[in-house]
Order: sequence, then structure tokens, then C-alpha cells
Amino acid sequence: MININDIKSAHQRIKPFINETPVLTSALLNQWLGHEIYFKAECLQKIGAFKARGGCNAVQVLKEKHDTVKRVVANSSGNHAQAVAWAAAQFGVPATIYMPSFASKVKAQATRSYGAEVVLLDKRQEVDSAVELAAQEEGVFWISPFNDYSVIAGQGTVAFEAIQQVKQPMDAIFAPCGGGGLISGSLVAARYLQPEAKVIAVEPKAADDAMQSFLTGEIQRLKDAPKTLADGAMTLSIGGKTFEHIKHLDDFFAVEETPMVYWTQWLQHLLKVHVEPTCAMTMDGVCQWLRKQDQPKRVMVVLSGGNIDTEMMQKLWQKDHLTQQPSIELFSQ
Repeated sequence: MININDIKSAHQRIKPFINETPVLTSALLNQWLGHEIYFKAECLQKIGAFKARGGCNAVQVLKEKHDTVKRVVANSSGNHAQAVAWAAAQFGVPATIYMPSFASKVKAQATRSYGAEVVLLDKRQEVDSAVELAAQEEGVFWISPFNDYSVIAGQGTVAFEAIQQVKQPMDAIFAPCGGGGLISGSLVAARYLQPEAKVIAVEPKAADDAMQSFLTGEIQRLKDAPKTLADGAMTLSIGGKTFEHIKHLDDFFAVEETPMVYWTQWLQHLLKVHVEPTCAMTMDGVCQWLRKQDQPKRVMVVLSGGNIDTEMMQKLWQKDHLTQQPSIELFSQ
């Protein structure tokens, strides 16, 4: 596992290049739910997602450790692709990004706009194989979306920053989980700064490999790319490095697609920021946890990103969910 010194070093390393994103609240939402919810708005980060932190840290660590970095390569369905492309451009390193052909068009185009070569392949398995092959060339380094200690440390700066911004003890810290880099870094930061706070992950029920890994104690792998609106959590499996952190989480929740859409609409409406379904779904996990509590709680939620293309936007707004007021009992079974 990484430690807090890794996160502190990452924070110092990336601070000149990233945004210190705000922590937002909604008095109306707090009133409706009966709890205090704080939102770390990484949707306002460089490239529109927290992934900029891990990418920026990883590229700098590579340059510190190796005399020659000829190229960096990455595999991603979106935000990590943009992060590595952006970070590589900051430090003058060529980048090639392998993406599935079903990835968000706006994320693929943004990745190209940062100067990276984008290679689209039909299946997620082909993407993973291609990046592994490319990384065998001398001077070429693979920056994993999550299974990389430098990436995990970079992602840990989100919670490290957020907890210090609020300056009040949190009862729980929630983050979405795809490959597990964000929740792994969040765990380490929280255990150091607020060891009493619960650290809890949330992922789509249609892609619950990480939750099943947490429950069974062994890494579980999906056979095919899952069908979910949470395109930032479509990884086939978590990695060995993130799993060592995920084992120590306090809880894990899975979310259906409808609550994901519901909370995307409501968070955009209440907070006036653009959020992806991948992070909006976390609020349903928060409500699942709050239903078990007998006293008001203070909760931090990481809004991991805000990159949505037109096609996804149309899917998200096919039905108006703003007519139904939020409550922690909503979607309870």
C-alpha cells in the first residue's frame, strides 16, 4: 500500500499544475436529507476530472526516475486518457492512448486536442492487450488508469485536500470506484487525517467486480464490458495494487441505473455544476448508508468528473426526475 508521505509528495509535485477545486454544499439538500453533505468538485479540475492529479504525478515521477522517457502510453475509456495526454503535454512527453471504440466521443476528441495519438479498438480486451504490447518497447512507459502507485498517490490528493478545506470531522467519505485508484488514495488520506471517518466505495450494479472482490476477498473479473451509464467505472477488474487498499474499506455499495440518472439531474440542478453519472451515482450509495444511521451525519462525496457528450446527455434527460424531491428513502427496497 502507499502511505501518507506518498500523497504529501504527490500534492507538492502536482500543486503548480492543478486546480484546488472547491467543496460545495446545498442547504436545501441537507434540509431534505437531514444530514450534512459536502461535495469535492473535481468536475472543475483540469481536464474536467480528478484523473488529472494521478496523471500529472505519474508523468513527473517517470521523468524523475528515468533518464529517457521516449513516450507514455495508457488505456482508458475517457478521463484517464485525457489526464495522461494533458500531463504528457505539460512535460513535453509524447503520448499514445488506447481507447475502446464505444468510449465517449467528447473524451476521445479532448484526448486528441491535448496532442496525444488516439488508437481506437473495438473491444476492451483489445485495448488492454495493445497497451501492454506497446509498453514493451524501450523508453515507453505504461501509466495504468489505477494500478500504479504514482497514480494512486495523485488521486489521494483529492481527499487530502478536501478534508483540510472543510476543517470539520467527517463521519464518512464516499467516492466512486472503477479500477479503485481514487478510493484507494482516499482511504490512505482519510486514515491519516481523520481515522474515525468511514471510507466507502460505490460502483454500478451492472459493473460490480470491485464490490464482489471486496466481499469475497479475491479479485473478480467481468467477462465483457458492462452496460452502464457510468462510463468511468467500466473497468473489467480492479488491480492488485488497488485491491490491497480496497480490502480495508469500511463498506461498499452498488447502484442501479435509474438512481444514477436521478442524482445526475439533481446534483446538476442543486450545485450548478456539470457532473458525470459515474460520480452522481455515489449519492445513492450515501443514501443507502444513511438509512442505517440513527443520528445526523457529516459526509464528504467526491464528484470525480464532469465530462459528458451529447449522446450521453440525451440519455440522461429523457425523463425529468426533478419532479421527485430527494430523500434518503428514495429507491429503498
